[in-house]
Amino acid sequence: MAWAFRGLRNGVVTTAWPKGADEYFDGFAASVRVLDSGSAVPDSVADAAAACPTDAISVEPRPQLDRGRCILCGRCVRLAPDWFAWESGCGTADLACRALVVGDVEETDEALAQLRASLARRVRRLRRSVHIRHVDTGSNGSDEWEIQALTNPVYDVHRLGIFFTASPRHADILLATGIGVAGMVEPLRRTLEAMPEPTVVIAVGTDAISGGILGGGYIGGTGISEHVPVDVWVPGAPASPFSVLHGILLALDRVPAGITGGTR
Repeated sequence: MAWAFRGLRNGVVTTAWPKGADEYFDGFAASVRVLDSGSAVPDSVADAAAACPTDAISVEPRPQLDRGRCILCGRCVRLAPDWFAWESGCGTADLACRALVVGDVEETDEALAQLRASLARRVRRLRRSVHIRHVDTGSNGSDEWEIQALTNPVYDVHRLGIFFTASPRHADILLATGIGVAGMVEPLRRTLEAMPEPTVVIAVGTDAISGGILGGGYIGGTGISEHVPVDVWVPGAPASPFSVLHGILLALDRVPAGITGGTR
């Protein structure tokens, strides 16, 4: 009976998000942003770019950071704090990979609006009952831990009508992690081909988006987009459970108003 008393003592631990605010969703530093600290770019920005293990930072003509390559190591924030800073909020998913680049970049509001409208038309019949097939295409395991957390009592995605399935025949969304090693390319393609239409593909984590640190070596793999069409990109190394959930809801056009990501 100890478990019953413990449950009564702890109360409800399940997050209210997305229907209600959540302190962790809003406060967790899930990405790095670029600050415009003046006209002159100091040498510290070049030092940060040189120290970036995935070449996510470019200096010319103005400093930019590609969140699709960023592994959140924090070296840029430490070396050039006037130009790079942690950004709070788990609404990091986007509908276009190019929109993950932050800094002095061209706005893409119209293009993203068209992507959102097109995706919304495809998923309008899936919005309240959704099944996900997860495929690991060569990960270090960290993304899988975060995805697994979605089914625990804190996040409890079942309350939102979202379920994981072992069969692609029953799946509406393909959730892919890992760098896309050669041995997993064909299983990934076959999984997508076996899914009933309409299908949605979500790339979760820096590895799946760009290959991260692991990609490009002798095991191959620089992300999954060259093998399957990706609809939603969720950056992070690993992406937090809230960021993954944000990406799923973004794909389903169920993100609450006022939440960043996919609306740049």
